[in-house]
Amino acid sequence: MPRMIATSTPTSPAAATAVMVASGDAAFRKQMLGLLGPRHGVIEALGGADALVKLELAPCAGLLLDRQLPDLDADELVRMLASQYPQLPVEMLDSAAALPRLAPTGPLDFRAFIQALRAAPPPARAAAAWPTAPALAARRRAAEAAPAVAVEVEVEAPPAVALLPGLIGRSAHLGDLSSLVRLVAPRRTTVLLLGETGTGKEMIARGLHQASSRADKPWVVVNCAAIPEALLESELFGYTRGAFTGAVQPRVGRIQSAHTGTLFLDEIGELPLALQSKLLRFLQEGELQRLGSNDPQKVDVRVVAATNQDLLARVEAGQFRRDLYYRLAVFPIELQPLRTRPADIVPLARHCLRQLLAEVPGAAAQLSPEAMDLLERYPWPGNVRELQHAVERALILAGQQPTIEPRHFPALESWQLSRGNGPCRAQEWAEATGTHDLV
Repeated sequence: MPRMIATSTPTSPAAATAVMVASGDAAFRKQMLGLLGPRHGVIEALGGADALVKLELAPCAGLLLDRQLPDLDADELVRMLASQYPQLPVEMLDSAAALPRLAPTGPLDFRAFIQALRAAPPPARAAAAWPTAPALAARRRAAEAAPAVAVEVEVEAPPAVALLPGLIGRSAHLGDLSSLVRLVAPRRTTVLLLGETGTGKEMIARGLHQASSRADKPWVVVNCAAIPEALLESELFGYTRGAFTGAVQPRVGRIQSAHTGTLFLDEIGELPLALQSKLLRFLQEGELQRLGSNDPQKVDVRVVAATNQDLLARVEAGQFRRDLYYRLAVFPIELQPLRTRPADIVPLARHCLRQLLAEVPGAAAQLSPEAMDLLERYPWPGNVRELQHAVERALILAGQQPTIEPRHFPALESWQLSRGNGPCRAQEWAEATGTHDLV
């Protein structure tokens, strides 16, 4: 689907005629295209991040949002949209549900369309309810011959998205990440990075810092899980001389060290409850107090936090403050695990291999087609970090051999044998990785 680029600042929904359909499910987007009919402008978004990027570029009469997004939490996205685009009608649908047949042909009224969608009886799941690809192509050819509906956008071929420094791969997800980071980088907005261990959250945080106006200012990292709880408050906020036994000299905390720059709070879910209220006050007021001092100090810091935990679940369990969660998650960005973006696996493996070979003068090796196939089929529970270590072990095991074969990945070969000797079929892949939505 061609990307629609606005010719001017996005207008109100009343002035727009295109509908955006946001879903990671290609079949669902195709269904909604068929329902809306060929006469209405449709902007396809591959997920929540892609929707945010494209809403910046083109006006929309409404947004049809899949409840099961591949990257962002749909409910959180709706709350963000209500704040940023209060006039935009948003309807959340379930891509797994059977949808009725509709073919609106007159001028589009988004709310009337949704009412009709809700009122129409769903088709039998066994019936071929949706147009086939040839039928859709015939519809589009007929629509091209008919008078065009005026839409305040011009259509361009989508430009290649320049990835952030350090990002390697070919998946659409990396382009979405880069676009999102560049959108939020110029602002002071607090960003919360979500994703499994090893997905590269610190690299994205550093990329955000480098893309901001603070790039030449301090970049300070605090791993909330690596510092003992008894020391974490003094590390973050600093202390004055005599604040406690052994405080013979005053110390500047990490927050103050990041003044005018960016503070990256990694593993924020591990922050003790006792410190959460103090961090919240700093985020709200922009000031801190050193241990042993009653004088607040103003600090200009941009905060980026990251976690591999479900913070909302920790909120419900009473382990994380709800108000702090919403103060951190002003702009959440979710990083997909490597198993959901197989197009990135081989480029990442080759990049790791080049880096390792550069450390040994005269060394040369390459991945065999069979090894690349194995890498793409393995589920990578440890994500990019596990891939880096696997390539390093394989290069060592290959010795002086010019080609790295599957046998040089013994752990991966054992996994493959446990799945059977043949190619990993789609259903087996889904069972092994828990990604049934990719089948």
